[in-house]
Amino acid sequence: MSFQRVCSLAEVPVDEPLAATVGAYALAIARCEDEVFALQDLCSHGAVALSEGEVADCALECWLHGSTFDLRSGKPLNLPATEPVSTFPVDVRDGDVYVDVESTLNGVTPS
Repeated sequence: MSFQRVCSLAEVPVDEPLAATVGAYALAIARCEDEVFALQDLCSHGAVALSEGEVADCALECWLHGSTFDLRSGKPLNLPATEPVSTFPVDVRDGDVYVDVESTLNGVTPS
C-alpha cells in the first residue's frame, strides 16, 4: 500500500464532504462520526462530483438526482444509481488524512 497525505483531519468537516485530488484521482473525503472515508468523486449515475453532496448516516448523497452511496462500501443505497463507486483505504495519523489510491477497498476500478 502506498498512502499519500491528502489533507489535515481538521479540514474535513463532520457530515460534509471535501473534494481532494491525489495524483490523477478526484476524491470525496467524508467524515462520519469518528471515521474518515475516501470515495471516487464521481457519481456512477450522473457523472457529477459527489463532494458537492451531503453526508448523513454514513452515506453520501449525490446532489443531482439524489442517489446515496454507502461510505464504507461505495454501494448505492437507492435509485437511480445502480453501480457502486470506488472506495479507498484511509489512514488517519498525527492529525493528517492519508489515502491509498493504488488500492480499492471494494474492487471497483475508478473511472
